[in-house]
Amino acid sequence: MSKPNYQPLADRIIVAPQTAEQVTKSGIFIPDSAQEKPQTGTVLVVGPGRVTEDGKNVPMSVKEGDVVIYAKYGGTELKVDGAEFLIIRESDVLAIKK
Repeated sequence: MSKPNYQPLADRIIVAPQTAEQVTKSGIFIPDSAQEKPQTGTVLVVGPGRVTEDGKNVPMSVKEGDVVIYAKYGGTELKVDGAEFLIIRESDVLAIKK
């Protein structure tokens, strides 16, 4: 998947959500309306980090290529050339896969 041509600001990141499973292990098809919204994805672009009130830059904990778990209802959806991305704050990232 290609990166979107956007640079997130401050402590935001752009994530490519993993697609939800279409078929269960037993072979039952799951329609789009019944699928859970995915909560994992790959970080594609990272912002420069948060700036504190005294002007210091706080570096980001996540980096491009990290697979993350993020808050269920966090972020803003972004569609670019038919591909779906999510812009979320670093604070909405719950874990990074090792």
